[in-house]
Amino acid sequence: MKKNLIAILAVAILSATSMAFAADAPAAGSKDECILASKNCKDQVDSIQQRMKKINTEIKKGKKVYSAEELKKLEQKLKEADDILKSLEKPGK
Repeated sequence: MKKNLIAILAVAILSATSMAFAADAPAAGSKDECILASKNCKDQVDSIQQRMKKINTEIKKGKKVYSAEELKKLEQKLKEADDILKSLEKPGK
């Protein structure tokens, strides 16, 4: 009887935690509000290269997900990140 109760409780706890993780994960084909508008960026810290990769991934989603204006904004953010990377790679003065 105790083994059954423990097994049921373990399943309930594991399913509750997996639902919480699924709620945090972005859905495929959805907008990344953190990159686009700096919203929903819970404890997210990326290197410049990681940020550029994420922006490129979002740009590749194209007009299926983003409007033309949002795509321009993403391209501008990519250019800014590239400029920052280039300035950091320059030799010291």
